[in-house]
Amino acid sequence: MKKLMLTVLATAFALASHAQFGFGGQQVQTDDIGAKEKFADINYADDGQAYHTLDIYLPKTGAKKFPVMIHIYGSAWFSNSSKGAADLGTICKAYLEAGYAVVCPNHRSSMDAKWPAQSHDIKAVIRFVRANAEKYGFDTRFIGTSGFSSGGHLSSFMAATSGMKTGKVGKEEIDVEGNLGKYTNESSAVNVAVSWSGPICLEAMNCAGTYPDKDKSPEANLVGKPFTKDSEDLYLSVSATSFIDANDPPIIGFHGTADNVVPYCQAEAWEKIYKAAGVKYEFVTVPEGGHGFNMYSAENLKKMIDFVNGVKSKVCPQ
Repeated sequence: MKKLMLTVLATAFALASHAQFGFGGQQVQTDDIGAKEKFADINYADDGQAYHTLDIYLPKTGAKKFPVMIHIYGSAWFSNSSKGAADLGTICKAYLEAGYAVVCPNHRSSMDAKWPAQSHDIKAVIRFVRANAEKYGFDTRFIGTSGFSSGGHLSSFMAATSGMKTGKVGKEEIDVEGNLGKYTNESSAVNVAVSWSGPICLEAMNCAGTYPDKDKSPEANLVGKPFTKDSEDLYLSVSATSFIDANDPPIIGFHGTADNVVPYCQAEAWEKIYKAAGVKYEFVTVPEGGHGFNMYSAENLKKMIDFVNGVKSKVCPQ
């Protein structure tokens, strides 16, 4: 018993000392995020798997039909069940207050299945939203993706591959769409994307310098291989930057200069690549912002909503 208590105390101390809160970031929890109604644990793949469930939150105010933001949790792709910790008290609450329906999905972890399974899951979520618009009051003229950390990666990937079924990077062919669930005739296109502290170039996660155990890194676990010359195309196929072009939906990204999980040089590359591609984007540097820490200020959340609203006003001009 004494040994167990010491272990618990040591773990608590380590967590308290780690100000950046690890891969999951500073997930603010709250019992009331301002939703009029919540629908929990809906299986979007029709397969009975918990990692294919989602929660829906409807706003208290707004039109009879609500535009939709799909927000994806961060976990370095290691979690298959963190939809209940998907920045509910910050990002999701801001969307609800602005009149958006919020959908928070689980997805398969890198331990459950390797890439591109995670892309298939989120594409299936988007198709589910379109197919069930009448039931939940969704306005499918406007669907956006949003995410923190690995969720930010998946959000930006949805935008970069919006309207695509397959892609090719060098010798690597990738099925970005998949055929998960029963709504495969629906579109998985999106209108906007938001990324908070998300990695953008999976082949260059060590841009700030070599880090230990690179072969055991989250991205290596995601693709199932260490980074080598032979696997370079596979890593590139995970990166949104391999697929972006000027026709992509607009995207806004937030990144802290003190991020010690996804280095700030990832964000600097993000801005240069999107600017060169001619995509409509906004890049927000957060001075001294960490990985989900000191990021979700009222000012930054307003910038997010203003950007999304601006895109929506052009898609839905009424």
